[in-house]
Amino acid sequence: MTEQSGSRSVPVVIGQRPEPVHTVAVYAFEGMAPFELGVVVEVFALARPELAGLLAAPWYGLKVCADRPGQPLGAVGGFFLTAQHGLDELAAADTVIVVGVANAFTAEVSPGLIAALRTAHERGARIVSICSGAFALAAAGLLDGKEATTHWRYADLLQQRHPAVRVNPDVLYVDHGDLLTSAGSAAGIDLCLHLVRTDHGAKVANTVARRFVVPPHRDGGQAQFIQAAVPPVEAAEDGVARSMQWALDHLAAPLSVTLLARAARMSDRSYLRHFTARNGTSPMRWVITQRIAASLPLLEALDGTVEEIAAAVGFESAATYRHHFGRTMRTSPTAYRRSFGSGAA
Repeated sequence: MTEQSGSRSVPVVIGQRPEPVHTVAVYAFEGMAPFELGVVVEVFALARPELAGLLAAPWYGLKVCADRPGQPLGAVGGFFLTAQHGLDELAAADTVIVVGVANAFTAEVSPGLIAALRTAHERGARIVSICSGAFALAAAGLLDGKEATTHWRYADLLQQRHPAVRVNPDVLYVDHGDLLTSAGSAAGIDLCLHLVRTDHGAKVANTVARRFVVPPHRDGGQAQFIQAAVPPVEAAEDGVARSMQWALDHLAAPLSVTLLARAARMSDRSYLRHFTARNGTSPMRWVITQRIAASLPLLEALDGTVEEIAAAVGFESAATYRHHFGRTMRTSPTAYRRSFGSGAA
């Protein structure tokens, strides 16, 4: 059965959905840790009935690729997985994700993977790394002259081995549009959700995050390593949490460190120290991130002008809002609205 589309015949198979418009390929290899691969599979391959009515385009199609498809690959934990697809399909994908290398402390990266990454990049594909996967992108020469990140444990080694790369060990992920790198493990979740947000908008990304049971958005510039990752339950720390909730309830109002410290019942100096230890970022940078996040559904709903939205989420001017929006989202509010506003194709 066919449908006519101009002069082109389009095959239609009853009971099957059309091929997804965006293919994601992830690289699997011998000795890989399964967590990062599982994150990619969870985000891009899982059936998502919760997104019914929210998507303007089909969901992704995922292909797990390896140097030798069909050959069992041993994974950390004592089990095997088998990839159905080869590197030719990885090179042809729209988004290519490398979740690691077998051993970051050796210089060995699959020559086939390097060639496939270069081919994909030359085609205009989006190339992504999680954790030690940045070593593969660097070995392919894709990160030369660019800022990139990896797991903090490997940052010095990546810089030594690839001096042309500007390694930033202090962030969750770095987005250059066609090249994205992230820190280890959970930062891969942040980066994958960032990709979904970029492709489908904040409402879809937030829905995926809700099913994942993770925060919907952590700014890529947030520190990847926080000394007090699990802070003790103390009155001071409870005060920080209380101040953060108070700030979320008053985003439209003028906010300052002094006001937040007052909500936490702490001195400014003590509050700054406790907040940074708890969250890996400064109070006001966190506030800016929350204001940007709060503005996204307003832009998508076509609810008000950019100037009105800026005021509604607490920015002192539209110019200030545009500046911070551009730094955070790598686009303008108007361009974001054009891509993800209600009715956008």
